[in-house]
Amino acid sequence: MRFSPELEHMSSAILSLLRGCKTIRDFNQVHTHIIRGGCDQDHFLITHFISICAAVLPSNLSYPTAVFDCVTRPNIYLWNVLMKSYCQNSSLNECFSFFKRMKRGLDVVPDKYTFPYVIKACSNVSALEEGRVLHGVTVRCGTDGDVFVGSSLIDFYGKCGQIDCARKVFDGMSVRNEVSWTAMMVGYLSFGDMAAAKSLFDEMPQRNTATWNAMIKGLVKSGDLNCERNLFDEMPVRNEVSFTTLIDGYAKGGDMAAARSLFDQLTHKDLFSWSALMSGYVQNGKPCEAVKAFSEMKDSNLKPDEFIMVNLMSACSQLGCSELAKWIDSYMKNGSFDLRRAHVAAALVDMNAKCGNMDRASSLFEEMPERDLISYCSTIQGLCIHGFGSQAVHLFDRMINEGIRPDDVAFTVILSACTHAGLVDDGCRFFELMVNSYSINPTPDHYACMINLLGKSGKLESAYELIRSMPVESHASAWGALIEACRVNCDVDLGEVVASRLFELEPHNAGNYVLLSNIYAEADRWSNVFNVRDKMSKSGVRKVPGCTYVESTMAA
Repeated sequence: MRFSPELEHMSSAILSLLRGCKTIRDFNQVHTHIIRGGCDQDHFLITHFISICAAVLPSNLSYPTAVFDCVTRPNIYLWNVLMKSYCQNSSLNECFSFFKRMKRGLDVVPDKYTFPYVIKACSNVSALEEGRVLHGVTVRCGTDGDVFVGSSLIDFYGKCGQIDCARKVFDGMSVRNEVSWTAMMVGYLSFGDMAAAKSLFDEMPQRNTATWNAMIKGLVKSGDLNCERNLFDEMPVRNEVSFTTLIDGYAKGGDMAAARSLFDQLTHKDLFSWSALMSGYVQNGKPCEAVKAFSEMKDSNLKPDEFIMVNLMSACSQLGCSELAKWIDSYMKNGSFDLRRAHVAAALVDMNAKCGNMDRASSLFEEMPERDLISYCSTIQGLCIHGFGSQAVHLFDRMINEGIRPDDVAFTVILSACTHAGLVDDGCRFFELMVNSYSINPTPDHYACMINLLGKSGKLESAYELIRSMPVESHASAWGALIEACRVNCDVDLGEVVASRLFELEPHNAGNYVLLSNIYAEADRWSNVFNVRDKMSKSGVRKVPGCTYVESTMAA
């Protein structure tokens, strides 16, 4: 469609205004100019309008769709730009609804640029049946031989775990590029076939940086640190993603010194690399280092995003520092962060709960748009830590009533809460609920909690019967909880039985000998005390001497 020079000049001016739009009011004003200027059928201009509008207002596709509907005979470019927006910002049902509308159109046929968008939408949610239907449509439309359509199908089948289908598409392609090879390789990596992925990587006629990064990421997932590093060193060109992926690999392997050394080699440190470093420190129990890294990042005039802040909140949770928690809470409220996003809200609840501000944690918890298992467990654990056992029990019951299914970790949290608060009846009720209603096999941690709970309440025989009834090999932690209960309740006879079992499980653990010795001492059976110490000496078991904080600090 051709327009006069006057309209073309107006189109250029409107396009300039369009690039400055930030709100729906701005787009309304520009759209008014478009209509008044007679440019509402200018495909080039309307395509840009829809593209920019969808990018600025991704959650409001009804407006760009209404603009699209005003075009009498939209061309394929206009259809594709709105199709892309639907695939990126809407549900799969809405994507397919618009795609079906496109297929019903009289003037256009889906082309090689249409299908990759819709196939990717299926990949993102592993919609296998819908993707297979699309594959059939590509064949009927004659676009299945296109390299980008084929690459999208390989990626789709790989993400859905259909590796044989992905390989069939790959082998059937007459033309392949780096994207095709990389998609097939990533499919093998996702499927866990490292050998096939490495073989394909070696066969590739050409590799781009994305290919190298994908292979390194696969090696990170498999935990092969040596191969990760060797491949990284072989890379002809490295970017921030290459460094960040290997930093993440070192962090997962527990080598934070190597992760930091690699991070320091980065000339341009972006938010992803800072996040990988901070996350590594948090995962490896180094919260102070994570906080220092955050301070470094702030000093470099880089504004943190929500993922950086979640890492910082996790570090603060480990530290239990109330002052830092207050600063983070204030910074989050005053910044441009969406506190209603699930992972942000959960991190805020966890941080405030573990740092002692239960009023704030409870308030944030109640304000959450959706409460999941993680947010419930964080709040329950916070109540447990700060001595609110009865409230923790009430909250766990509420969680179940809301239809949230607890897992084995959730039961460990509530059983620990019952143990700390001495709530024997509730602890026994939850243990039975876990086994009988949720069919969860108790772990050694669950048994240790129950034995500790029964032991603290003086029910030593019940605790002993429970540990003997364990269907799996009893863990030292469970027996350790029982012998501590024997000491508290001065039960020498049972203490001797439990100690004998502990000596079998942990023959070189001096703490078990010391506990038995203390039980004898409190019962004034000094000859038995000397016998235990003599046994320790003959077995070569030595008690590690203690020291005060001042002594250890001065020695350092």
